[in-house]
Amino acid sequence: MSSIPDELHYTKEHEWVAGVDDGLTLTVGITAYAAEALGDVVYVQVPEVGASVAAGDAVGEVESTKSVSDIYAPVGGEVIEVNAAVVDDPSLVNSDPYGEGWLFRVRLEGDVDDLLSPEEYTALTSGSES
Repeated sequence: MSSIPDELHYTKEHEWVAGVDDGLTLTVGITAYAAEALGDVVYVQVPEVGASVAAGDAVGEVESTKSVSDIYAPVGGEVIEVNAAVVDDPSLVNSDPYGEGWLFRVRLEGDVDDLLSPEEYTALTSGSES
């Protein structure tokens, strides 16, 4: 099991969110837990810059040698940047999910109440959450 960074927030769909405590621009990626479950990622589709997304919306997908999984918007807002490097080299999701493997950035519109703390995400992924 991979480590879960303490400075991030998480979703039940295994996305991570950085910048919640810093301001209105949040960075989104998928967790190492999800990357490990997917296996070798071979394709990443991210939302378009300028797209308006609502929390919980499917906004892209990650395809691996095993399966295809949707990427969900963890928060509502406007997509202001996408990671072209991960589109060109999807293996970054596996090799550096919390760094170079980030997916997109969103300008927050709304709240972040539904995000999980690192402790809550640890409980979710360890199977100890009811």
